[in-house]
Amino acid sequence: MAKKEVTSKKAASAASKVLKNQSASKSAKSAAGSALSQTKAPSKVTSKKAGTAASKTLRSATSSKSAKSSAGSALTQRPNRKK
Repeated sequence: MAKKEVTSKKAASAASKVLKNQSASKSAKSAAGSALSQTKAPSKVTSKKAGTAASKTLRSATSSKSAKSSAGSALTQRPNRKK
């Protein structure tokens, strides 16, 4: 079941900064792209691959604040795990 959430303007701005940054990691850019694509699309969800990249970005000590913000937004839009 898809969550009805979208990326906020603040997170979208952070994601844009990450995508423009040449030194940002591949994981950070993947998560940022996912978050940015969901700016006005509540029916879209973050893929498993982008979710893994977002998780990796959040755990990294070297990731920027913008990268972590966009990664958090992407993870928020992952479908809930089945229990």
